[in-house]
Amino acid sequence: MSAVPIRLALVGNPNCGKTSLFNRLTGARAKVANYPGVTVERRSGVVTAMESPAELVDLPGTYSLFVTSPDEQVARDVILGKLAGERRPDLLVAVVDACNLRLGLRLVLELRSLNRPMILALNQMDEARRRGISINTAALSQAIGIPIIETVAVNRQGVADLRDALDGYTRQPPVPAGEQVITLSDRQESVEALYDQIESLIKQHVIQPEAMPRWQDRLDALVMHPVLGLVVLFTTLLVIFQAVFAWATPVVDLIDGAFVALGEGVATTLPDGILKDFIVDGLIAGVGGVLVFLPQILILFFFILVLEDTGYLTRAAFLLDRPMRGLGLSGRSFIPLLSSFACAVPGIMATRTIADPRERFITIMVAPLMTCSARLPVYALIIAAFIPEQTVWGIFNLQGLTLFVLYFAGVLSAALIAWFMRRRAAREEFPLLLELPSYRWPMAYHLLIGLRERAWIFLRRVGTIILALSIVLWFLATFPGAPEGATQPAIDYSFAGQLGHFMQPLFAPLGFNWQMCIALIPAMGAREVAVSALATVYAVGEESIDAALGATLAASWSLPVAYAYLAWFVYAPQCISTIAVVKRETNSAKATTFFTIYLFALAYFAAWATYQIASAIVN
Repeated sequence: MSAVPIRLALVGNPNCGKTSLFNRLTGARAKVANYPGVTVERRSGVVTAMESPAELVDLPGTYSLFVTSPDEQVARDVILGKLAGERRPDLLVAVVDACNLRLGLRLVLELRSLNRPMILALNQMDEARRRGISINTAALSQAIGIPIIETVAVNRQGVADLRDALDGYTRQPPVPAGEQVITLSDRQESVEALYDQIESLIKQHVIQPEAMPRWQDRLDALVMHPVLGLVVLFTTLLVIFQAVFAWATPVVDLIDGAFVALGEGVATTLPDGILKDFIVDGLIAGVGGVLVFLPQILILFFFILVLEDTGYLTRAAFLLDRPMRGLGLSGRSFIPLLSSFACAVPGIMATRTIADPRERFITIMVAPLMTCSARLPVYALIIAAFIPEQTVWGIFNLQGLTLFVLYFAGVLSAALIAWFMRRRAAREEFPLLLELPSYRWPMAYHLLIGLRERAWIFLRRVGTIILALSIVLWFLATFPGAPEGATQPAIDYSFAGQLGHFMQPLFAPLGFNWQMCIALIPAMGAREVAVSALATVYAVGEESIDAALGATLAASWSLPVAYAYLAWFVYAPQCISTIAVVKRETNSAKATTFFTIYLFALAYFAAWATYQIASAIVN
């Protein structure tokens, strides 16, 4: 057995099923990190059930070795062994969507010209057959000189055959031929020759229907209609936000009740003292106050994964391309901005697929205005405390409607800022070219893997960052204790109380009290910590975190103050990780400083205006 495992690389177009195949081959046990020296994410794992060890790397999606984006550049450099700190793959596994053979074959033929060991995985063969596409795999394999294995990654078909082929390679690697290098000076000639060869191959070895199934055409006519398509999109988003509140309530109550029982059990077991306060008010209240929002976050991610698996998101990008160009962006920005609803960090990293440098910069600047899942606990807490749970217009939940308005405020603000930033720069058109995947039912395996990864990321944050910040906040809110003869609550004399009172004059025009100011500080590490911070400073520990904290806030804050606090979290860059990834992606301290200052200034103004307007209306 070799001391250095064979290195395999999955390479293919976006949306070809490459990552699904990676999950099947590695058992979904992947290590996720960045490539050395760059911020492009890499996924690697060990191929299971093989005699010899083999590392499998899932390269970023690319259409060609002639690259136009940072993601594609990294894929090319890894393939050619030009990325520092990355060993060149011993074998390339090219993954091609059988329904889009013409597009995938360009990359395959470019890779073949390198004279490198290759295997072609022809994926989504079931969908190709349903669409009436017939591929003579054996003849095509002989024509291009590469072994071809038919696969359906979503239900394991062909995965065992592919694993056997990889295992055979690891046991007896072929003698490498002399590698060829594709030069950009030959690009025009090579591209024309490639397409001539592709058309010849398809004509000889592929029989395909002249058009897509009629039901797909009819569905595209609806979802990509310039007016009706937008109605479908916004209706879908509204349903999602309604479900976040309606579906999550039973599970939220279950988790909340478990932490209440745990807190009460610990409180009755331990004697009064600092240890009891630490465990009940610091650990249980801090972690439980955030963990209760896990169901709502998972519901949001469930819908995003469903929309992605069905092929709808790419169509939404095309649908929004024209209106987004009016703002100075394009449909390319849609996927990074949509990803930012989950978390701004991967959303900003996803901008590497944008070829236009100016559009990429603007997308990075506005991505945090998309309401990430970390804001959801703060929104859910305040909405539940101040917005009654009632139905409006006979169908809409008022709390869900309020959540939709908060999300829409971020989107509208991002649109206005993008328009303002773009109009100050020279315009250069980059036409939108995206592959429209076939419609398909979302696979339960995909959904479970995606939700498991999101739950694990959230739980890891709860067990590390949020737990640590909760402990620090408990310490600041507990020490030093109130002096003898004190007339104010003990927290007023603590380090946290002193800091809150120091900050309060700055935030007084926004209506914020000193307790609210304290919660803003640990929220810079993780926005969700604002909930446990408020629970700590308002001394909500042994009771139901979800219900008791909401009742406490409703009794302590006015409605204008609550609205202002929500407005602050819509805009403020309350996330050190986001600021750090902006610095890495832009490689500019100036851009990062501008990003931080403009968002804090926007948050301050929005909260001030909301407080003043709401106060005038209420009074």
